[in-house]
Amino acid sequence: MSRITRRTFAAGVGAVAGGLAAPAVLRAQGYPGAGQTIRFIVGFPAGGAQDIVGRVVAERIAALWNIPTLVENVSGAGGNIAMDRVAKGPTDGSQIMIIPPGFTTNQFLYAKMPFDPDKDIIPIANIANIPNLLCVKKGLPVKTTAELIAYAKANPGKLNYASSGIGTSIHLSAELFKSMTGTNIVAVHYRGSAPAMTDILTGNVDLIFDNIPSIINHARAGSVIPLGVTTPKRSIHAPEYPTIGDTVPGFDVTSFAGLGVRAGTPKDICTKIEQAAAIICKDPQLVERMKGLVAEASGEGTETFSAYITAERKKWGKLIGDLKIKVE
Repeated sequence: MSRITRRTFAAGVGAVAGGLAAPAVLRAQGYPGAGQTIRFIVGFPAGGAQDIVGRVVAERIAALWNIPTLVENVSGAGGNIAMDRVAKGPTDGSQIMIIPPGFTTNQFLYAKMPFDPDKDIIPIANIANIPNLLCVKKGLPVKTTAELIAYAKANPGKLNYASSGIGTSIHLSAELFKSMTGTNIVAVHYRGSAPAMTDILTGNVDLIFDNIPSIINHARAGSVIPLGVTTPKRSIHAPEYPTIGDTVPGFDVTSFAGLGVRAGTPKDICTKIEQAAAIICKDPQLVERMKGLVAEASGEGTETFSAYITAERKKWGKLIGDLKIKVE
């Protein structure tokens, strides 16, 4: 658990005066209450992309609403433990979930879920979109996605890819790629991204669809060969990399971090959180911090974000079901 410091809080309040919407507007009708603490629940350990987004959001909301905020890391089960906490938590807006990509996949990966993602959590807004980056080891005779596909088809079952764990976006990116290209590439699962990274750098595995914040420095240094990003458009922070979709039309894997609350939270509270998300996603401090993650600030509201989640569940549900992927 990490509390926003007085110094950070004071700096954030200064940003309000510098152009963010007046807190009085968003504190109409009693939410958030004077002195009310808003807890942001992150389903992963400190230091990762979801955690960083959560802390930036907490900082900017503290400044915008002139209230104290907390970030609580409740890790485990691919984010399920944290989501279950929110799903069974208060409906007064005092607890906000940092929604991870697992919100769209976990119900298909786990035999039992402690909550119903479709009914128990309301997606409010998207905060950030983060691509994965397809990289191959040095020495593999490919320089483009098209060349990788051709090489894999000429050598079925001989290539392998590093996965940070079953059901992660790194794993599912590769499986979607295989499905859409008709290639046979063997999965090598690791317990987390660190050992997977070690083995791609040392050449013990052939390729990886890694979260771009983790691998981009290695790609730019030439330690691995980058082929393309998994998002539909080039990253504004890494425009040198083409999209995989240029070669494989329709290919799209976008990691995201959004905001959600327990179902039953009053609509006026949901609306105020949605409005706040739109405002802070234009805040230069948040935009700059997202740049450090090679992430793009979003600010998409409830309607657009909910439609996106529905589409993602349809896509991943089919793939996971067809391949019979399960997290034991």
